[in-house]
Amino acid sequence: MEQIGVFLDRIDWSLAVIAALTLGLAPFVPEPHIWEKLKMLAAGTLVRPIDWFDFVLHAAPWLLLIAKVIRAGLTRG
Repeated sequence: MEQIGVFLDRIDWSLAVIAALTLGLAPFVPEPHIWEKLKMLAAGTLVRPIDWFDFVLHAAPWLLLIAKVIRAGLTRG
C-alpha cells in the first residue's frame, strides 16, 4: 500500500490537474466525453467494450487526481 503512496507523491500536482482537464474532459464539444460516459453508465447503456475502454481512459486522470487529493489530506492530518 505504501508503494501506491510513493507513486502518488512522485506525480506532480500540475501534471495531475492538466491530465484531468485535458484527457479527462476531451473532446470538449458537444459535451465532455467523461460526462457523456457517466450519463450512459447511469442510463444503463454503457454496454459495448469500446465504451467501457473509453470510460476508463477518460476517468483515469480524474481518479488519479482524487487519489492524490486524498493522499495529501491523509498525510497532513
